[in-house]
Amino acid sequence: MRDDPQVSDLVTRASGGDRQVWDALVERYAPLVWSICRQYRLNSAGAHDAGQAIWLHLADHLDNLRDPAALPGWLATTARRECQRVQRATGRLPGDGQLPEAMPDEQSAMAAHELLAAEHGAVLREAFARLPAAGQQLLGLLAADPPLPDAEISARLDLPVGSIGPYRRRYLDTLRRDPAITRLINARASTGR
Repeated sequence: MRDDPQVSDLVTRASGGDRQVWDALVERYAPLVWSICRQYRLNSAGAHDAGQAIWLHLADHLDNLRDPAALPGWLATTARRECQRVQRATGRLPGDGQLPEAMPDEQSAMAAHELLAAEHGAVLREAFARLPAAGQQLLGLLAADPPLPDAEISARLDLPVGSIGPYRRRYLDTLRRDPAITRLINARASTGR
């Protein structure tokens, strides 16, 4: 999702000192960073050190990114380099001695899949946050695990049981029409994923 204009906006706003936007960037891309640390099979302390260094690098270089929309790629490259640095510093190679660059393509595909899943999750969370509070509450209760009975949802929201379905449909339709979700759906349709 390199062409996502929202990434450029987030980078620009975070470089301007907006702490909430910085937190949103970290939340959005932390799964990518941790997936790469897992790929390098770093222990917990090594992964933690690498993660901190990656985010510090980003904070130091945020103003200098040539293409803010390319942030996911920048983070992936920085994460790989930092994981290699941690491995060299500890004198440890991955468990079987195989370097991550030589690992099977299926692991590269897994990292790409995790990046897409993180991007999709971030887009969905952002669209969800734009729903009215009542919609967020209803969809949150409907997604509870274990599932809540409709009678309990009705009681919690002071909503007739027969209204749950129509409201659910209305809020889900609102999510589907969200511009970010629409772009995501269109992108998936064009790539066949």
